[in-house]
Amino acid sequence: MTAEDLRPPAATGEAVRLRPVRDDDLPHFFAFEQDAQANWVAAFGPVDPADRAAFEAHWRRIRADPAIVTRTVTVDGTVVGHVAAFPVDDQTEVSYWIDRARWGRGHATGALAALLAELPRRPVRARAAKDNAASLAVLRKCGFVVVGEDSGYANGRRAVVEEWVLELAA
Repeated sequence: MTAEDLRPPAATGEAVRLRPVRDDDLPHFFAFEQDAQANWVAAFGPVDPADRAAFEAHWRRIRADPAIVTRTVTVDGTVVGHVAAFPVDDQTEVSYWIDRARWGRGHATGALAALLAELPRRPVRARAAKDNAASLAVLRKCGFVVVGEDSGYANGRRAVVEEWVLELAA
């Protein structure tokens, strides 16, 4: 099965593509993180989204780690977000961030499906705040199922948030 097989058609017919993260993508990523509503929905984001130095240090660290796969998400050549796969203990977890102006168009589902096609190892895990229905829908469309629950302090909400732990087994 390829990423094309997994990718649902975007509502607008726009082509979702992944490519390696470049330096000129980072200002877009930083701008996306300035959206207070997106931070609240994502919940588990940066401590201070406006802290440019922390943002840059974070991206330097993850881009330098060969165990972390990061990709820029583009739609018709425009940067709309990023996806990542990273080790957590002996598991691989995935995450994604799509510009809120692009929500509801299938971009997150297409991007995650494309990233999963790059990852040979299963199972793959993901986490989402229990009330983040849109992210849970993306994960389910990509084949993830709930395997547990957890909670943790969420910077985006400045509170402890309940989350689902999901897994893609095959």
